Amino acid sequence: MLRAVIIASVLAVGSLTAGTLKAVATASPSFPTPPPLPPPRPVTENLFGTQVTDPYRYFEDVNDPTVAAFFKEQNAYTREVLSRLGGPTRQLFERIKSLDNAGASVSGVQRDGPYYFYEKLNPGDNTPKLYVRDVAGGPERVLVDPQTLATTGKHYTIDYFLPSLDGARVAYGISEGGSEAAVIHVVETASGQVLPDAIDRAYYVGPTSWLPDGKSFYYVRFPKLQPGEPEIDKETRAVNYLHVLGRDPDRDVPVFGYNVNPKVPFDTTDFPIVVYSPASPYRLAVVAHGVKNEVTIYSTREDVQNAGAAWTPVANVDDEVTGYDLKASTLYLISHKDAPTFKVIATSLDAPNVSSAQTVIAPARSIVENIGVASDGLYVLSRNGGFGQIVRVALDENGHAGASTPLRLPFAGSINTIVTDPREPGVAFGLTGWTHSLLYYAADASGRVTDTHLKEVANVDMSPYTSSEVEARSADGTMVPLSIVYRKGLPLDGRHPAYLEGYGSYGIEINPSFSATRVAWLERGGVFAVCHPRGGGWYGEGWHQAGMIATKAHTWEDFIACGRWLIAHKYTSSSHLAGEGTSAGGITIGRAITTAPHLFAAALDVVGVSNAMRSEFSPNGPPNIPEFGSVKTEAGFKALYAMDAYQHVVNGTAYPAVMLITGFNDPRVSSWELAKLTARLQQATTSGRPILLRVDYDAGHGFLAASRTQSEQLLTDEYSFLLWQCGDPAFRNIGVRIFPRHTASR
Repeated sequence: MLRAVIIASVLAVGSLTAGTLKAVATASPSFPTPPPLPPPRPVTENLFGTQVTDPYRYFEDVNDPTVAAFFKEQNAYTREVLSRLGGPTRQLFERIKSLDNAGASVSGVQRDGPYYFYEKLNPGDNTPKLYVRDVAGGPERVLVDPQTLATTGKHYTIDYFLPSLDGARVAYGISEGGSEAAVIHVVETASGQVLPDAIDRAYYVGPTSWLPDGKSFYYVRFPKLQPGEPEIDKETRAVNYLHVLGRDPDRDVPVFGYNVNPKVPFDTTDFPIVVYSPASPYRLAVVAHGVKNEVTIYSTREDVQNAGAAWTPVANVDDEVTGYDLKASTLYLISHKDAPTFKVIATSLDAPNVSSAQTVIAPARSIVENIGVASDGLYVLSRNGGFGQIVRVALDENGHAGASTPLRLPFAGSINTIVTDPREPGVAFGLTGWTHSLLYYAADASGRVTDTHLKEVANVDMSPYTSSEVEARSADGTMVPLSIVYRKGLPLDGRHPAYLEGYGSYGIEINPSFSATRVAWLERGGVFAVCHPRGGGWYGEGWHQAGMIATKAHTWEDFIACGRWLIAHKYTSSSHLAGEGTSAGGITIGRAITTAPHLFAAALDVVGVSNAMRSEFSPNGPPNIPEFGSVKTEAGFKALYAMDAYQHVVNGTAYPAVMLITGFNDPRVSSWELAKLTARLQQATTSGRPILLRVDYDAGHGFLAASRTQSEQLLTDEYSFLLWQCGDPAFRNIGVRIFPRHTASR
């Protein structure tokens, strides 16, 4: 598929008596006492007849001296607590480090001209570098090394890249400290020379297409905030510009986007994507509506050089199109219109009519995920459960579809990407599984599959481990998919630490994938499991819509059901069960522990949406309204209130141990959401279990844009915390206990 935006982490705990707390405290007097909480400053609002009180609203100003001190004191407390775990943690770190360096990781593979371009993290490297290699094979070369920019306490990361059509140049975005505040640069492929061009305010998207001259490209940029404009407007009013190499970007020409063309309606949170393909005389203009999966598409035969192009409407949101590619005058679309598992259709751009489009791939049990045009056909990626499959649809020179032929894959697994060039035959793809190391393969026009050797198998023995796919019955009777990874022959005695992960938003899935560092958990007898709740896309768009806005409660109900399944089938027990949710998965884990706190021993809230009612008022909040709703409407308020973990913390409740994790530069989920939930949990819990806030001041949205060192330390902290709280023998006798205390003034 042509490059588009994807804007698109628990123990039955009884209350401890004061006498018990005193006895335990006396037994371990050397362990730290939590810092006093700042006093609440309640803000009460009446929203659609419901009175809502927010005791820590002022935490949303992270520059407030009291709030800034809270972050630093809480992080220092967390570091002190984790450091007291001592030897087992140090040993775990060394094991994770060894596993993490057991092989290279490769991501973002693209093919342009005779080259593969990709990011690669070799053993010993701290951040991925941008590489290039001939498609035919041979040595690889480093084009961009962010490590050369690193200074003490700061690291840089490549956020995205896009090669020119001939592969002679690559435009890439690079940002500091996980901020994703990317600046676009351009590197020459042959020489590795970085050109003087530098374009800031290029969050998330960056370049969308190169033009055939190899000296100009379309890209997305956000406006510079003017004095007095609120920070919430920072990621709004995006415009697609045409940049010519060597030109001052402030003189670049707007071609599509907010307030560019009065005939094309554009909301403040829309993203403008302009697409050129060497396989078609048409250019596309695509409007991505925040995080909404459905896009609006326009086309033109003009050479788009300015704002004056005449755009013809092709597809709107009601057509439920989520993906696209084109050849000649034919536009191929992925749509879930009357097709919950998606379908592939085709229409002529000479006279576009989506309602009468030809069906290329009819809806079936498999979920269509991606398409890509090559010179020999249209390659269609679909998924049946966690198993991927690729079908090649023959195309004539005008793009008309013919026979379909499935590829024979080296093994049954998950396909993480498909890569095509419309001027070249064949497809490249990444294939992996829970116990299969990721490898990249290429298939030629005849369907013959070979290893590209872009990446080698990780040097980790996975033969002791296996995986199972099962289903858990949710609260309303719906059967929810659950993936489980564990050691072969594991005794089902309920004594194993279990790590249950869940996401459940945007129709995004946690598909089967290999992680070498996961062995550090599995080899200790741990169970790793992934719940595929509603709100995700395991069963297609219907599964997604069954867990968004008004139906969002299904997401955490499904997660709770999966935890209960693991307990009922003796993989673990409440005293050994940990849950984790990351990013939008913060809703999942936050509402799971506030709904069923006695189900879990521990939880990780990783850069998680923790105060959903207030997310809307952060810079990345408005684009997320299509997925979660707005407090400005009654239906949206009711949905957001229901999914807000912060608002559902109840004083005097025995909550599990929780570690909340944030990167202070996070542009997607503001750090204050985690801080507010930390304060409420510390204030409310009676379990005697720790509530910790971990802050990284050189990080952003979790593992996104994190260095290897940061990732290894983070995983060590997470596993140590969970193993400690879930009763791993190495941590069981350490004696660290953390005790509840009341709010105190400074």
